[in-house]
Amino acid sequence: MSYLLVFFGGGLGASLRHAINVGCARACGTNFPYGTFVINITGSLVMGLIAGYLAFRGEASQPWRLFLMTGILGGYTTFSAFSLDTILLYERGELGLAALYVAGSVVLSILGLVAGLGLVRHFA
Repeated sequence: MSYLLVFFGGGLGASLRHAINVGCARACGTNFPYGTFVINITGSLVMGLIAGYLAFRGEASQPWRLFLMTGILGGYTTFSAFSLDTILLYERGELGLAALYVAGSVVLSILGLVAGLGLVRHFA
């Protein structure tokens, strides 16, 4: 059942992501990745709202957490999970680990993309 909740939530989040990307491209043009920019910020904001609410105000069952946070927000943007993980490390006092996580994630992700493109270009 948990996989179905993530599956359906992910579909909703990905559909919303697509709609925002299309809307931003139409409204602002394509000279800058406005859609991804908006999605990363709003996804992180919503993750903060949900995590803060769950931590300070109430409980949510595991199925709701899976549907909302892993499913919808995971389909919408994984940047929200990255942001939450970074802040959790920071709040635990793991400043060096948080910085390493941020720098490593950004740099290694970009290098991974460059490597993937290079491999395809080499073998294509």
